[in-house]
Amino acid sequence: MKVAFATQDLHTVDAHFAGARHFAIYDVDADGHRLIEAVGFDEASNQDGTHAEAGDDRITPRVEALDGCALLFVLAIGGPAAAKVVNHQIHPVKLPAPEPIPQVLERVRTMLNGSPPPWLRKALGRHAASPRELRGESDDA
Repeated sequence: MKVAFATQDLHTVDAHFAGARHFAIYDVDADGHRLIEAVGFDEASNQDGTHAEAGDDRITPRVEALDGCALLFVLAIGGPAAAKVVNHQIHPVKLPAPEPIPQVLERVRTMLNGSPPPWLRKALGRHAASPRELRGESDDA
């Protein structure tokens, strides 16, 4: 399964969707993970939620760069961008705070080895629900 991370430094999930300088794209399976590609962007929105100039489309090239990914981890993503991502069969997961990519990859791998939550099964081509576990939250909360 291909998993993407919005990142400024290629080591941490630390960026908003349109503000990311890079997407780090990994192949993840039950046995491990490997970096497939790091896609860079010259243009990025401010991380403060300020949008690009009118007519400046920063969403479409980013969605196209995610072709074939099942999951996208970000700190934030706006409604129109989230809709485009979901329409491309990519499940966006918002993390509450920056987190090292290897730590998130290990959570994904652990879930793949166990009983994946419904939303992950859907991303894998099965059924659906909520991304709380990948954010490190328990359903018991």
